[in-house]
Amino acid sequence: MQITKIVVTGGPCGGKSTAMRWISHVFTKAGYKVLFVPETATELITGGVAPWTCGTNAEYQKCQMKLQMEKENLFEQAGRTMKTDKLLIVCDRGELDNKAYMNEEEFAEVLGFLGATEEELLARYDAVFHLVTAAKDTVRFYTFENNQARYETAEEAVALDQRLMNCWSGHPYLKVIPGQDDFAMKMRHLMNEIADYLGTTVTVDMDEMIDD
Repeated sequence: MQITKIVVTGGPCGGKSTAMRWISHVFTKAGYKVLFVPETATELITGGVAPWTCGTNAEYQKCQMKLQMEKENLFEQAGRTMKTDKLLIVCDRGELDNKAYMNEEEFAEVLGFLGATEEELLARYDAVFHLVTAAKDTVRFYTFENNQARYETAEEAVALDQRLMNCWSGHPYLKVIPGQDDFAMKMRHLMNEIADYLGTTVTVDMDEMIDD
């Protein structure tokens, strides 16, 4: 079985939620079994577990990163039992995203708790694809409506977007997908970048995806 685990990340309102739907459609048609590991931060925050409800930010990050790691391991374990030759595991954010929300001391504390190094966390993923926030170049599309856990202003979103890119800068395969006035073209760019990494070609029917 060929197993590939990728991260789709990016600043707030970068298009991750829509990207998951496109990836599912495009790569299932290309013969892949596609699994999606849900974003852990949104899951916890909407459930009442957040940096501002836990004792400290570091304690929250320990919970988030441990749960995120366990979810990824579980998805890979389940995937290995499936009848497929090509398995694509897509992580809605990865472990290193969390570094953007901590200072150096907090990050070191969390790494010690996990018993892991930053290099080991980077090595968990084969490729990383960063969707640039709409707040950077297409600010009129920046919205809070599609994520109840989002709270950043446009200016904060741009700063966070850069911090997230910096967190993944040590990964050997990091691709940045910039914003475009035509959002569908941004999604097509992402599909082609993922396909290039997989060493395959895909057919992206723009009309079909937009009408879906």
